[in-house]
Amino acid sequence: MLERLDYVRIAPRRVLDAGSGPPRRELGKRYPGADLYALDFARGMLRPGRFSFFRKSLSICGEMERLPIGPETVDLVWCNMALHWLSDPLVAFREFARVLAPEGLCFFSTLGPDTLKELRGAAGAARVHAFIDMHDLGDMLLAAGFSAPVMDMEILSFTYERSSALLDDLRATGQTSARMDRPRGLAGRRFAERLRATLPPRATFEVVYGHAWKDRKANQDVKTVRVFKRMP
Repeated sequence: MLERLDYVRIAPRRVLDAGSGPPRRELGKRYPGADLYALDFARGMLRPGRFSFFRKSLSICGEMERLPIGPETVDLVWCNMALHWLSDPLVAFREFARVLAPEGLCFFSTLGPDTLKELRGAAGAARVHAFIDMHDLGDMLLAAGFSAPVMDMEILSFTYERSSALLDDLRATGQTSARMDRPRGLAGRRFAERLRATLPPRATFEVVYGHAWKDRKANQDVKTVRVFKRMP
């Protein structure tokens, strides 16, 4: 994602790192004069001093679907590997559009539907997180009021000596399925044995990249919609 910024001309005064997670020194080095709004749902990720390499930083514990930030506040929304946790990214895209200043940039990465396809085939689709196709994400950007969305993807493949090492690696990430219709009960020993026997020692990750600009006309449209909603 950072490499893709080499092809974009932007000098943001304020950057929103949506779903910030651990601090990214490289982003601060690229824009040393910018102020940072670091937003994450996990409060532990926002400890003081973790973003000291920015000129000025503000840590915000909140949700991407309901940003506690005023309209037209930031010039760059940076969202790295966080959107796939949302059931409906369109809601977050609309919030990104609201807080972006005219001609601001939304830049994100997430995971596509081929991610963990080996695990999905062995465990069953209902037990593995679902990921959204990049073309649908592009349509969501347009629906949120962005212009000229650019979408791209790459496939990363990892091979392990044994399937159990793959499962250990996934557990170590701390990430699990967030889908609402996932099974809630324990799977049992037979399921675990069958999973280890049928799961190939491979993991595929489809990494999706996207960016789009917030134009002035779309910003005016968003304001108009919000005004009409408040009228009796």
